[in-house]
Amino acid sequence: MGKRLTQRRVTREEVASLAGTSVAVVSYVINNGPRPVAEATRERVLQAIRQTGYQPNGIARALASGTTRTFGVVVPDISNPFIASLAHELLQESMRYGHVMLLGDSGDDGQREQDIIQGLLNRQVDGLIYISADRQPHTEIIRRSGTPVIMLDGVEPGPGVSVLRMDERQAAREATAHLLSHGYREVGIITGPAWMLNTRDRLQGWRDAMEHAGLAVNPHWVVPADYTRQGGYQAALHLLSGPGCPRALFVCNEQMAIGSLRAFHQQGIRVPDDLAIVGFNGTDQGAYHLPSLTSVRQPIAEIAATAIRLLHEWQAGGGLHDIRHFLEPGESCGCPAGSPSLQPGLRKNATDNY
Repeated sequence: MGKRLTQRRVTREEVASLAGTSVAVVSYVINNGPRPVAEATRERVLQAIRQTGYQPNGIARALASGTTRTFGVVVPDISNPFIASLAHELLQESMRYGHVMLLGDSGDDGQREQDIIQGLLNRQVDGLIYISADRQPHTEIIRRSGTPVIMLDGVEPGPGVSVLRMDERQAAREATAHLLSHGYREVGIITGPAWMLNTRDRLQGWRDAMEHAGLAVNPHWVVPADYTRQGGYQAALHLLSGPGCPRALFVCNEQMAIGSLRAFHQQGIRVPDDLAIVGFNGTDQGAYHLPSLTSVRQPIAEIAATAIRLLHEWQAGGGLHDIRHFLEPGESCGCPAGSPSLQPGLRKNATDNY
């Protein structure tokens, strides 16, 4: 059996020797302090690093500086385009601050979510951004570690936990109100799984709008499904197999809305002529479907920038920070193509007049 070859690590002493400086000066350049280094000397050190291929020891730097220059993000399902877009923006924003982002995908599994969090804490990340799949997020182990955490969830803030969230109940109410503003009165809903945090708020917002308009809720038109295209597809078929069919539908996730469009097309149901649809947590892909999807949207880039800033300006007492939302009209609800977005300042009329 052949001898295993290993590459010898270049030492900091070798870099110092080549640059003609002390080891301490090399450390100041690598760590950007704590003492200043003349520009000419800094350039000699950087040139020596390039020549030798020296790689700083990240663990040693973390022990010395008290920071690993890493953030962790925990999400329930990276295959969801909204989550993927958000994770991408978080990665870009963290890099602006010189941090690496470590991603953990729980696959909507509570135990796996807890294991991922513990693994990130064991790696001593400087902060966590956390979207939970569970009604009871695992914040206690994060608090005990003293690690800053920003929850992007409909949970309440507390000591050591800051929350950055959209009012999903109000957003769902406004989405339903938009359908009602078109004159539809028979409005159903495809919800997410009953055990998930956001399903409750989105369902309640739909109920709020129906109650405000004095409209009865048909229990046959409340269909739970997985937050997937397949879930929306099956939910739409189930809805069509029941007694009667609504004239409009609030679908609590863009992927489900896309799946439902497929099912309705196969069954000869024209959207929006026969059945109007509004979705939730839309992404740019909604504009490329036929018909284009009307959806509640969140400002993903703004959310990412705010979350990373809150980690850098961490306040251990926690706090609640609101995310604005808006309705992006498409053709699926009956709006004409090219209708302007309904921004927060315009929503009051849309909500009050249905």
